[in-house]
Amino acid sequence: MNKDTFQGSRLLILDFGSQYTQLIARRVRELNVYCEIHPYNHLPENISSFSAVILSGSPYSVRSAEALHPDLNALKGKMPLLAVCYGAQYLAHFGGGEVAPSNIREYGRAQLSYIKKTDDPLFEDISEGSQVWMSHSDTIKQLPTNAVCLASTADVANAAYRIEGEDTYAIQFHPEVTHSTDGVKLLSNFLFKIAKLTPNWTSANFVDMTVAQLKEQIGNDKVVLGLSGGVDSTVAAVLLHKAIGKQLHCIFVNNGLLRKNEFQNVLKQYEGMGLNVKGVDASERFLTALAGKTDPEEKRKTIGRVFIEVFDDEAHKIADVKWLGQGTIYPDVIESLSVKGPSATIKSHHNVGGLPDYMKLKIVEPLRMLFKDEVRRVGRSMGISDELLGRHPFPGPGLAIRILGDITAEKVAVLQEVDAIFINALKEHQLYDKVWQAGAILLPINSVGVMGDERTYERVVALRAVESVDGMTADWVDLPYKFLQKVSNDIINKVKGVNRVVYDISSKPPATIEWE
Repeated sequence: MNKDTFQGSRLLILDFGSQYTQLIARRVRELNVYCEIHPYNHLPENISSFSAVILSGSPYSVRSAEALHPDLNALKGKMPLLAVCYGAQYLAHFGGGEVAPSNIREYGRAQLSYIKKTDDPLFEDISEGSQVWMSHSDTIKQLPTNAVCLASTADVANAAYRIEGEDTYAIQFHPEVTHSTDGVKLLSNFLFKIAKLTPNWTSANFVDMTVAQLKEQIGNDKVVLGLSGGVDSTVAAVLLHKAIGKQLHCIFVNNGLLRKNEFQNVLKQYEGMGLNVKGVDASERFLTALAGKTDPEEKRKTIGRVFIEVFDDEAHKIADVKWLGQGTIYPDVIESLSVKGPSATIKSHHNVGGLPDYMKLKIVEPLRMLFKDEVRRVGRSMGISDELLGRHPFPGPGLAIRILGDITAEKVAVLQEVDAIFINALKEHQLYDKVWQAGAILLPINSVGVMGDERTYERVVALRAVESVDGMTADWVDLPYKFLQKVSNDIINKVKGVNRVVYDISSKPPATIEWE
């Protein structure tokens, strides 16, 4: 993405650690405006290429010793600025106003009981009584210098304000969450009526721009890319193919941890797409390397190491490869950053990170700035089939992180059968497309059961189905009881060694989508 991309229509989002920061970006992208998230203390070098800025919320208090202090010299008063929650309190507290602990906890739904009736565009077409979402324990007691109140609620006198003489606005509530019923309208007013941005962030524009940039970036070099059968790698491959054609060499590695028959099925799906794809069955190599390993992070790192070794072996069979293509998407990039330095590692990402020195390949990531739903829209605009684009996300380490404990070929075979029954049932009952991601987990315990007149002591499996937009947050899906009953019966009757099925009803957060 060069600095001139979408010149004049770029929004900068400064992240102060709010759980909602990515949601701000998603709402802005949905309004067809290009935006980027950067930590508050790492401003982009090409800051002049941005035309407006939003300051996010934060779990910190502006009154505490840990308050996060951004350098706003190049931003405030220089370009349109919208400060949300912590941002609004920061401008007030360090701008001549006063922020103090609230007498009541200002959290949850509230209604705008007052909106200043002026020609100010921020609240245009938003009426008093509009519901907003509050999430803070401090409140703005006194506005900063040269500020005028724009809106209030029953408990928050200064719910919104602006700085006179600047296009600087601040709000105490979160417009990006769905609980703020006119939140998107408010963001739209800021983007288009105040910042005067152009809504030109579209799938078609992205494809044209990216193909042109890839041609310039890669030239006549060769690129090798690891296909997984998933949406991200598929769309990345098609974009690269449009740019460089047969210079792209795709490799699909069977790590022995794929879904039942997935290696053959995925290769078949790519037939007719014009991609140069080679399938490599390295399942024994992976299972041997995983033998005896039980720690989730150790399993992930082992799979990553062996994949690189296999991939490197295959890449060396292609003469003069200079680039490695990856399907990295924007949530991967954002999660590798933090407002307090390197983020705490929840689990290893399979895309973001360095390569071993011996590979000596340059990285090309055509989807690096896209969210998952944007990847699907881009794929659809390039004519990729809905069957491929509609595939559920599948973890890079495969079934290894859905088998709790050590990995054996026998356990993989059991879980493949269970998973196949569950996924096929979702498709047969027209539930697959209503679920964002689904799978089965093999637990490291046995339970007592009865089959016929005999006592059994066999494996337990958990089923998991979630709804989400991009995997950053997720809710469990309320699948019909009759459906779960049938799937459970089919699994227990058809998969030898399993006598108990449970259903995971945990949301993210606090749980993660995968168990490991």
